[in-house]
Amino acid sequence: MKIAFLTPEYPHERIGHSGGIGTSIKHLAIALNKLGHEVSLLIYGQNEDVQFKEDDIQFYKIKNPKLKGVSWYLTRKKIQKLINGLHTIGKIDLVEAPDWTGIASFININCPIVIRENGSDTYFCYLDQRPVKAINRFHEKQALKQVDGIIAVSQFTGALTNKLFNLNRQFTVIPNAISLKDFKPSVLSLKKSSKTILYFGTLIRKKGLLELPHIFNIVNQIHPDATLLLVGKDSPDIKTQSGSTWALMQPLFTVSALQKVNYIGAVAYTKMREQIQNASLCVFPTFAEALPVSWLEAMALKKPIVASNVGWAKEVINDGENGFLVHPTAHKDYANKIIKLLEDSTLCETFSREARQKVEQSFSAEIIAQKSVDFYKKIIDAYTVS
Repeated sequence: MKIAFLTPEYPHERIGHSGGIGTSIKHLAIALNKLGHEVSLLIYGQNEDVQFKEDDIQFYKIKNPKLKGVSWYLTRKKIQKLINGLHTIGKIDLVEAPDWTGIASFININCPIVIRENGSDTYFCYLDQRPVKAINRFHEKQALKQVDGIIAVSQFTGALTNKLFNLNRQFTVIPNAISLKDFKPSVLSLKKSSKTILYFGTLIRKKGLLELPHIFNIVNQIHPDATLLLVGKDSPDIKTQSGSTWALMQPLFTVSALQKVNYIGAVAYTKMREQIQNASLCVFPTFAEALPVSWLEAMALKKPIVASNVGWAKEVINDGENGFLVHPTAHKDYANKIIKLLEDSTLCETFSREARQKVEQSFSAEIIAQKSVDFYKKIIDAYTVS
């Protein structure tokens, strides 16, 4: 099978910054390739039109046409032409696109196209309690209405997406995946005793970064030697119009707590594993996700997690068995769970073992790739018949 992923991002030095969508595609693409399927990446929003091949994966960088008022249309037609051309010469059997900003709307191609719901702008705005741009909502709904099939990375995301767009589209739940080989824990680091609390991901309000200072202040009172390490790209804050979430965070820490915070900015994806490996535990006090790959990466590396209990979370973590789930605004409860892990090595070992096992059983790239292939085959067969 020849599968193309239409995406705005991918973790590669020639592509640029990548978030969760790109990371999830990378894990899946590599696993599909190992199963013998051909994978192409159609990456729009790039600074040039160029193609190259690396590790048996074909890359197509797409530069968006710029013309005020119609750039969105010209971009889609350019993508459409590329896909149809590749399909004609036998290089694409099916295209998978994200739901984000509805890039699949008004793209009419000669092969099936499916959407994998990792969270639309409408979805995230709803969870973040802020208004969505009308144009994004329009394209996202149009795309969902016209595609040949839908995958949701969590039951919560699929159901809420249908509700928000007043749709009743059938969807298949196939979660995001993680490469167990790439995220295999080091025995040496498991024996390491430290008090490093790690958050990794974009510094942004919707991921609970303005709650984290209040939580860490409480931890700092009990464990003044504990360190909070922040890794990820800083982001503007829409609500306050501030250019930096990190700037908003700093005054929220107590003087003593701030001295124990280390923000190192974004690091290369290839370096992230080391940061996770060296941490004592990971925290994710987020309000808005679909099924976060960052959680899976930490769990695969046997890191105890204190995460948000919102929506999708119970589809990843069993509270009290392989991690803790707490609402981000429950600062004291959240801090107490962190403190418990810092003080209870036996519980940490239990969470570590159970977390890795959960990933192996439910989120390994090999399992998710095969589920995706089975879904693709059904879509292609139905498309051929129609």
